[in-house]
Amino acid sequence: MADKAYDSNGLREQIAVMNAEAVIPSKRNRKVFIPHDQALYKDRNRIERCFNRLKHFRRFATRYDRRTIHFTGFIYLAAAMIWIA
Repeated sequence: MADKAYDSNGLREQIAVMNAEAVIPSKRNRKVFIPHDQALYKDRNRIERCFNRLKHFRRFATRYDRRTIHFTGFIYLAAAMIWIA
């Protein structure tokens, strides 16, 4: 899943080689419109907004925690704080 900026034939070919589906809307200047799953693209937006909210926590954005378990624990804590608010 990507936004219109990543609409290139080369990237679409790399995704096809991985046996995956490209969910990328076509740019306006593309001669042949390539359809995409709009429901999946809507979910991409939700995920992106979630990451933007998590980046408000300085500890998450700068990755102070060196160990993966501590970083993962903070992600759970930050997600719970966002969910409660």
